Amino acid sequence: MENCEVISQSVWVESEIQGVIGQITLNRPKALNALSLDMVRALSSILTDWREDPAVQAVTIRGRGKNGDFGSFCAGGDIRFFHGAAHAGNPQLEDFFTEEYRLNHLIHSYPKPYIAFMDGVVMGGGMGISQGAAQRLVTPDTKMAMPETQIGLFPDVGGGYFLSRCPGHSGEWLALTGSVLNADQAIALGLADRMLESHQQQGAWDAMAQLARAGQAEIDACLSGFAVAPQHTAVLPMHLIDTFFGRDTVSDIVSALEADHSDWAQQAAAMLRQRSPLMLHVALEQIRRARSMGLADDLRMERSLVRHCFATQHLGRLGGASETVEGIRALVIDKDQQPRWQPARIEDVQTSMVAPFFDSPWPAAAHPLASLQ
Repeated sequence: MENCEVISQSVWVESEIQGVIGQITLNRPKALNALSLDMVRALSSILTDWREDPAVQAVTIRGRGKNGDFGSFCAGGDIRFFHGAAHAGNPQLEDFFTEEYRLNHLIHSYPKPYIAFMDGVVMGGGMGISQGAAQRLVTPDTKMAMPETQIGLFPDVGGGYFLSRCPGHSGEWLALTGSVLNADQAIALGLADRMLESHQQQGAWDAMAQLARAGQAEIDACLSGFAVAPQHTAVLPMHLIDTFFGRDTVSDIVSALEADHSDWAQQAAAMLRQRSPLMLHVALEQIRRARSMGLADDLRMERSLVRHCFATQHLGRLGGASETVEGIRALVIDKDQQPRWQPARIEDVQTSMVAPFFDSPWPAAAHPLASLQ
């Protein structure tokens, strides 16, 4: 079997060609494979090269865990870097999001099958490098979420696009609460395709590398031998999700939840009260706008949104004073779990605070993602 090493730009991204399969392993297990700018650039370079390489017929990607080659797909972007870069005025913060969103678009539009082994933590940026996959494989250990409102951000990396296409108003529920899904729930909401037992992943990975041809039909046949039926554990209460998260505003949603005495409603309301009130309003508007957008337009919208998150000029909050940097500080820097949100209450967020987030800082032709189709 041909074994061709590919030189990448990051020590945290390994790549090689086995047979007709390009294999990528994220190798930053101590950080749960959180994406750095170098990792984004390495992934983009590898995938761009393999897109044109006739020897590569399909791509598989996994995240190395602390105890083996699987175990933690990707916990998201490197938010410690975001915090430091925002305080320092480091221009690489802007580069990170532009290049990450380009990578997300590349994966969604990739002309060859791209198969993501989504074991362990799959959150934020990990969703961005897996939701565009032709096959999204989960395990009983998968913990999937878009928890950005917890750090004063919004569900980016195309989150507006893929969450808004979940059934009913589950996209709003996931975007606002950051609720964690298991494998069954992810499949039920259309965010995953097949379940493998955790111990079957290596066998499926190796079997892919043995394929003489890796078209979609051959890949489906190969993976079907390893897939197991979802267990339908912890079925989602879709009627409650739609009843509450289909309401017009965040204030309406939380008011209705708090007026309901069921455990589910009370827990959901408590989660919302912990999130950034400002970014809850932004995220709800994002999901609802994205429902009628294509991926490229959604990513352009999100690139504008993220600029405003770190440079919220209309509120006079820049760099270290921004909602996002404060959220990161409370969660992972000082770890006091006491973010000083501004405004502090969901009910105090005004439309005039939210609307400017959706104004592009750039003319259309000068937008960093103007070329995306």
